[in-house]
Amino acid sequence: MTLKEFITKGDRFAAKVGVEIVSVTEKSAVTQLLVTKEHLNAGGVCQGGAIFTVADVALAAVSNTGLMLTLAIDSSIFYHRSAMVGDLLTAEAVLVSKHPKIPYCEVKVKNQDGVLIASFQATCYSKRVPLEGIDALE
Repeated sequence: MTLKEFITKGDRFAAKVGVEIVSVTEKSAVTQLLVTKEHLNAGGVCQGGAIFTVADVALAAVSNTGLMLTLAIDSSIFYHRSAMVGDLLTAEAVLVSKHPKIPYCEVKVKNQDGVLIASFQATCYSKRVPLEGIDALE
């Protein structure tokens, strides 16, 4: 099984809302979400939690490339613009610091036109528990 398959199958919430992992390398990961009417909040724009989720799954992918169970312990997001129905959101996570216990990542979420929608940062903790059965990243 690949890391991409592990996260895709294991993160049932992300799958339910429509987040897909596009790519995973040792230093970056890309996810996407097509905004539908089900993603809208009462104000008629994409719910912030949906944007957070597409960024968080990219974080999960890149932070686990060492194939040790790694989880976010702190994260923050800044919403630059709203996303609307029909927008294809792409989150690119970059591993800024590959510390063996406390990696740090930054994620940019953009729409199909390259417009920055959100900036997300996270500090993670590696539990040093091997992800069994994973033989490749994607």
